[in-house]
Amino acid sequence: MNMNDEVIVLFGAGSIGEAIVRRVAAGRNLLLADYNEAELVEMKQHLTEAGFNVETIQADLSSRESIKTVVAKAQSLGKIMGLVNAAGVSPSQASPEQVLKVDLYGTAVLLEEFGQVMAPGSAGIVISSQSGHRLPALSQADNQALAMTPTEELLDLPILQPDVIKDSLAAYQYAKRTNVLRVAAES
Repeated sequence: MNMNDEVIVLFGAGSIGEAIVRRVAAGRNLLLADYNEAELVEMKQHLTEAGFNVETIQADLSSRESIKTVVAKAQSLGKIMGLVNAAGVSPSQASPEQVLKVDLYGTAVLLEEFGQVMAPGSAGIVISSQSGHRLPALSQADNQALAMTPTEELLDLPILQPDVIKDSLAAYQYAKRTNVLRVAAES
């Protein structure tokens, strides 16, 4: 098997993502995507010095068009064999609306767009948080809606409206719960 035409994509140029790709991207092309250009430059330098073949692309996880641009770039590098999503915002960094847009919607779009183009035998890793398990139990209907609602309708769900999501921590918890449910639904 020729691994030189295989691609691993990392969203989120932080230490968790770097640790993962150091293990799974050896001998493969590595595409780093992040919102922060400075972090991309720094991680590219570390990984290039360690012998990895690295490309970068600035990307916004909350934007379907940005994610599609990353998909196209990854496809231009070879067969997409791995996706690592270690991107997101924390409740201390952003408003509830931004947490939902990045951590919930963005992850759903990422799974959807990359799920359409990844090569047979590929795998994905979505870094989440135990925070999603800190929510009280949701109804079966709410869990089903979070798992199966078309991506472009997710943020319109009644359970994700400001009268339910009153702060960034709640938004984060719902986002992380949704990520687990959607990954399970894709499996």
